[in-house]
Amino acid sequence: MSFNADIDEGLYSRQLYVLGHEAMRRLKTADVLIAGMRGLGVEIAKNIILAGVNSVTIQDEGVTQWADLSSQFYLGESNVGQNRAECSQPQLSQLNAYVNVSACTGPLTENLLAQFQVVVLTDSSLDEQRRFGEFCHSNGIKFIVADTKGLCGQLFCDFGEDFEVMDTNGEPPVSAMISHISKENPGIVMCTDEKRHGFEDGGHVTFSEIRGMTELNNSGPVEVKFLGADSFSICDTSAFSEYKSGGVATEVKKSTKFTFEPLSKALVHPKMTMTDYGKTERHETLHLAFQALHAFVKTNKRLPKARAQADAETLLSMARELKEDSQLQKLDEDLVRKLSFTARGDLGPVNAFIGGLAAQEVMKACSRKFTPLQQWLYFDALECLPEENELTQLLTEETCEPSDSRYDGQIAVFGKAFQENLARQKYFLVGAGAIGCELLKNFALIGLGAGEGGHITVTDMDSIERSNLNRQFLFRPQDIGRLKSEVAAKATVSMNPSMRVTAHQNRVDPDSEGVYGLQFFSDLDGVAAALDNVEARVYLDGRCVVHQKPMLEGGTLGSKGHSLVVVPFMTESYGPVKSGSEKEFPLCTLKNFPYRIEHTLQWARDQFEGLFKQQAENVNLYLYDDSFLQRTLKRGEAEALEILQGLCQSIEDQHPGGWQDCVGWARRRWETLYNNDIRQLLHCFPCDHVTSSGLPFWSGQKRCPHPLTFDPNNTTHMDYVVAAANLYAQIYGVEGTRDRAAMGQALQCVQVPNFTPKSGVKIHTTDKEMENDKGDVDNDLLEGLKRRLSSPPQDKDSFRMHPAEFEKDDATNFHMDFIVAASNLRAENYDIPPADWHKSKQIAGRIIPAIATTTAAVAGLMCLELYKVVQGHQNTASFRTAYINMAVQHYVMSQPFRAPSYCVAGKDYSVWDDFPVQGISASQKEMTLRELFAHIKRGAQLGDNRGCFMEMPNCTALTPMWKDWNKVCPLWCEPLPRLRSLRTSRSWSSVPHSLKMRTVRRFHQSGYRFR
Repeated sequence: MSFNADIDEGLYSRQLYVLGHEAMRRLKTADVLIAGMRGLGVEIAKNIILAGVNSVTIQDEGVTQWADLSSQFYLGESNVGQNRAECSQPQLSQLNAYVNVSACTGPLTENLLAQFQVVVLTDSSLDEQRRFGEFCHSNGIKFIVADTKGLCGQLFCDFGEDFEVMDTNGEPPVSAMISHISKENPGIVMCTDEKRHGFEDGGHVTFSEIRGMTELNNSGPVEVKFLGADSFSICDTSAFSEYKSGGVATEVKKSTKFTFEPLSKALVHPKMTMTDYGKTERHETLHLAFQALHAFVKTNKRLPKARAQADAETLLSMARELKEDSQLQKLDEDLVRKLSFTARGDLGPVNAFIGGLAAQEVMKACSRKFTPLQQWLYFDALECLPEENELTQLLTEETCEPSDSRYDGQIAVFGKAFQENLARQKYFLVGAGAIGCELLKNFALIGLGAGEGGHITVTDMDSIERSNLNRQFLFRPQDIGRLKSEVAAKATVSMNPSMRVTAHQNRVDPDSEGVYGLQFFSDLDGVAAALDNVEARVYLDGRCVVHQKPMLEGGTLGSKGHSLVVVPFMTESYGPVKSGSEKEFPLCTLKNFPYRIEHTLQWARDQFEGLFKQQAENVNLYLYDDSFLQRTLKRGEAEALEILQGLCQSIEDQHPGGWQDCVGWARRRWETLYNNDIRQLLHCFPCDHVTSSGLPFWSGQKRCPHPLTFDPNNTTHMDYVVAAANLYAQIYGVEGTRDRAAMGQALQCVQVPNFTPKSGVKIHTTDKEMENDKGDVDNDLLEGLKRRLSSPPQDKDSFRMHPAEFEKDDATNFHMDFIVAASNLRAENYDIPPADWHKSKQIAGRIIPAIATTTAAVAGLMCLELYKVVQGHQNTASFRTAYINMAVQHYVMSQPFRAPSYCVAGKDYSVWDDFPVQGISASQKEMTLRELFAHIKRGAQLGDNRGCFMEMPNCTALTPMWKDWNKVCPLWCEPLPRLRSLRTSRSWSSVPHSLKMRTVRRFHQSGYRFR
């Protein structure tokens, strides 16, 4: 088990996989000041409180105004006229009990700033930024400026003149297995891995486990030079011993120092990070435009009025003056005018994005992990504005003026008509986890579905766990165990009482199409996907394509994130699962030839599932399902033999009579796995075994193992026995114990049979060999097992078992204890470096690293696309697909691809096209399959060209019908509704579900249900 008493791993587990323990320890000692509690300030505060710094002080002298409610999610209508910091402090304090949150309503002073390691200014003047920036730079205080105005944002960082980063990218150290090292100057290293080694020029590696050229094992970090995907050069190896075999090269991460200029200097010579490489000149203009905006406010004591032409010309004049003293080649005057028109706007999605980035910079300053911003970042989403042909009609000073509404900050940008349109929207949110919570927050702020006729449906089948609280900010400790969708819906309404949210607990898959069918989707305006796996996204995307609904989609992986929008008849869909997206290890690698810790952990997870879940489930099915045995025998002789053997062992041979039997089983299991099986493997393939071609068998990725000898004083050995015995006891309903002294006494009574390796045992070296030998079954043994199991025991309940459902986050259930011990023992067999509890839990539990900052930023980007979808933008260039990596300041915003089209019989078709069909004629006659084909051929003007039919994008899945024509003929004259009962036909069942749904979607209107 993992022991880091100073860090609450139950709360921070997903964040720890992003930061690591050392960075987390540095983070939790930091005291942070955030000045300004409008929408941007509260977003930053929320993210860094969730992250777990030591303390956060929020400062604001101002009082709540109506416009604040459009982006400040902890302020309500009752708070208007009250201090923003004081109103926000109670709710921010509830986010993380480990963080001390205090409010300051006085002015900013140097004495106040001196108490903090990091200072963040939002909603500040340029004079304040210069003054306090100089003070922080001189006193070693990390200084950040963040600001948003309408659809534009700005971020600046100054971490001092000598800021050391311990890890610039946060990626795990790269390692590669070695196949050969030349003896020359420089030495050339060849790698065996199937993928590129990942080392870069100037990087450093250490070597281990090399046989022959052992001098490298004892050397320090060696600089490498990239030569190719499977090779790199190192130092002079000409005087070293001759290389024999083996070896692992592992990347050594070194710290990097960064130098920052104070804001006053950085204003003149700005270093910028681009958020959109198609807007480089616009970002340079924004650098001057924000300065001009500060000058405008200083002169006029206010921001430019929304859509006021005179104010826009004044701001443009100020920007032109600044350009004369700058290095800017060309001023984008249209951009300056748009900034003036929208500067009074305060938008939740923009604050979410900039606030996520700013909070990430705070974490970098505190933890010294990841590459910091150098030093300016600008962002604009002005493509969210109405398209040019509608702009002048919709947006005027009158339509954008404030009216003491909670949406005033949004109306200033988009006008009143758009706000009313947002309120009427009906959206389906799938997932109420981290991104789902952030989306619901944004929905509440912008008023999506908050009016007459509007509605949000959110579904999530999961319950709240403690590890969720670190980033799913709508949940509190008292909500643990409650349903996510219900708690999230209630929290959304508390932010905006006008919201209309219904919570479901359904998984969105084929089984729920009775709920989420044609009628449900027809009533929607759009769908938002906040899912954590590709398969679910693909399915939901398919439903959106069938029903021609737009979909917003986003995801995160640690500091990385993406967002995309799918728009009917404009963009490509999310698309099918890419082959190989989920890498599977070869079975023979797991069974006999592991060479990475990932292999041993997957093997341990498979052991857990087989021993403590699948076998117990099979026993219960055998006891209570009369047809189970018959179904099992139809699955093939090899699989049936394995299952029947397991049943006999569980019910008869190895059924424990008490705790002592469980200990004995665990001890003998240890001997089988880590001694006997390895000895048998070495008997078949000795250490000096050579292949038919004369090459060493144990070379390259095949690591020669060695058997282990059980030692009760070895902690890992005992960890396995304790965990395995307790899990075995649990599935049989026997009471176990953690008492190792008692376990030691019980072990003394265990008899371990002697083992002698057998000759003639076949061990498969490839998966193909394993597959080919599946037919070799001992039929006499199988028949004997069938006779033994022909009738279940009469006292069924006494044999009922309790399958273990793997749960990685419960440190008391022995699940991870078993997997960590089982994996590390297997790793010891094969001389693979072991993994600690933390790393083992991530790999075996398939945990996705997650952090609140990335989640907030991605949700903000998704909602910016929502603005465009609701307005009905018709230009693909207006939309954005985003890929971000905040660890290394990498941002790519690109236009989505248009849906691929196919020309058939002179017409273009895409995945969005369908063929509306009247399922029942005026005479109440039901359409047959023959008539359906004829209808599509007529509609597409295909004539008798069967080949053209198969080329159509929505009909290619019917190709099996054409190719297997004789078998389809019996269905040819069947009415379409009967195809539901006939869908077991091989030809019909070969048609993908998505095509069936698209082909008959109009039949639903006739009262039919097709699947």
